[in-house]
Amino acid sequence: MREFTGTGVSPGVGVGRVRVMTGSVPVPPAEPFTGDRVAETARALAALEEVARELESRATAVGGEAHDVLSAQALMARDPDLAGEVTVGVSAGLSAARAVYESFGFYRELLGGSGAYISARVADLDDVRDRTVARLMAFAVPGVPETDERYVLITQDLSPADLALLDPAQCVAFVTEEGGPIGHTAILARAMGIPAIVACAGALEVPDGAYVLADGASGTLVLEPDPARVERARAAEKARAEAVGSATGPGRTKDGHPVPLLANVGGPADIEPALRNGAEGVGLFRSEYLFLDEAVPPSEEQQIAAYRAVLEAFPRVVVRVLDAGADKPLSFLPPAAVEPNPALGERGLRLLRRHPEVLKGQLKALARAAEGLPADRLRVMAPMVTDAEEARVFTRACRDVGIQQAGIMIEVPAAAVRAHDIAEEVDFFSLGTNDLAQYVFAVDRQVSSLTRLQNPWRPALLDLMAHAARAATEAGKGCGVCGEAAADPVMACVLAGLGVTSLSMSSPSLPLVRAALAAHTYAECQEAARAARAARTAGDARAAARAALPALETLGL
Repeated sequence: MREFTGTGVSPGVGVGRVRVMTGSVPVPPAEPFTGDRVAETARALAALEEVARELESRATAVGGEAHDVLSAQALMARDPDLAGEVTVGVSAGLSAARAVYESFGFYRELLGGSGAYISARVADLDDVRDRTVARLMAFAVPGVPETDERYVLITQDLSPADLALLDPAQCVAFVTEEGGPIGHTAILARAMGIPAIVACAGALEVPDGAYVLADGASGTLVLEPDPARVERARAAEKARAEAVGSATGPGRTKDGHPVPLLANVGGPADIEPALRNGAEGVGLFRSEYLFLDEAVPPSEEQQIAAYRAVLEAFPRVVVRVLDAGADKPLSFLPPAAVEPNPALGERGLRLLRRHPEVLKGQLKALARAAEGLPADRLRVMAPMVTDAEEARVFTRACRDVGIQQAGIMIEVPAAAVRAHDIAEEVDFFSLGTNDLAQYVFAVDRQVSSLTRLQNPWRPALLDLMAHAARAATEAGKGCGVCGEAAADPVMACVLAGLGVTSLSMSSPSLPLVRAALAAHTYAECQEAARAARAARTAGDARAAARAALPALETLGL
């Protein structure tokens, strides 16, 4: 047996023959184009529109979180600035394919220019480019293999559009050489319930047709496993399933310490999966998805209808106000100027403060949507808050329209460091671990060579989260987590031990996290948190936490 180790991002065991997805779209030649430039421009723009429609069609078919990701990609294909660049390129003598290629490259390198395509999501951008270029060159885009047999997919990386086409009844697991634990591939794999391993160095050395075992919990890919190894993995998977089935009711530790388990949602379509998986409320309503497809902000009535549907379904709903900018550009909210790195520019509350009418309109719609419901049902938070002054401005804006529970996301390191100041201005915190990790470690989420730095187990991040949670506790305020770290059942126990008061995640992750908490006492969670923070590396931190959580083995984790 030969083993390859990556990062397990979606638990479960897949055993079967390998299907390798390889190949790439060629770089279009740079020879001058001498034909009809008007017709060539039309051909380029038509290809972009065809890709956008294809992505929208897939989004409609799959729904859920995949719908949101694919819809955002469709917006990339339809971006008017991109169309303008392509038109200029063809006019300058480039072929349609070359103009598209260079235009995407321009935005990719600038990480957005003019507010478009910011790029913690470079892989999504490249996928739209490749699909368009392939159409223009009559070249087949590498895609999911067609087979009637159950298989384990191995590929360099997997785009959201291809992942959305995977049938869990046939693709029993997938493994990528690139990617990271908080990229779209990992997030969607968990949402779809497909065992997955990312950043698995050497995985493409496994030949097509080889027999493998892929363990999405441990991150281990085993080539030609013996029957005993497969049996152990199956037993661990069965233990997880039994633990999940026996853990019901509200989130709590074995000795009854409450840790409410909430769902991350993007709109009314996500209500049913959240309820089915036992969500006690919504910890992150990504309200920006109501705005992404709009040339102008949705009307107050449209917003009210979407908010009300979620508010009526759950006893507790935390809404993040419009998080525009970065990888979610909006045509009606452009930044003030070209930003060389918009991820560090005007996004979230920073952008809303420059467009106060948009923030006021959304807050009014939220207040109206909550009319007649218990006062504590609606909680509203702002993204990308840096200090107490910004927190105070947001809280006042909420109070002005009658919203009683106002909070912030802690994703800027400065906010975590000075959380005790901010706690005086708001009613609650929510730790956005994805962006907090990105900013603390100065890494792009999609750069596979930096995967080791994209790890929420790194002690520096644990320290910041512990500091913020302690500040909230001392002020008598709640501190939740709504980033992807909450979906890791081992990390969930550590977060509870750090003093976090609620955990919010994609709906399919809720049952296993509930089981992990129910199997351990609060004291064990606290000890796991202390042990993890005392470590010097991410690997040592996770190992130390596991050693302090004795029931993990019986859970098959």
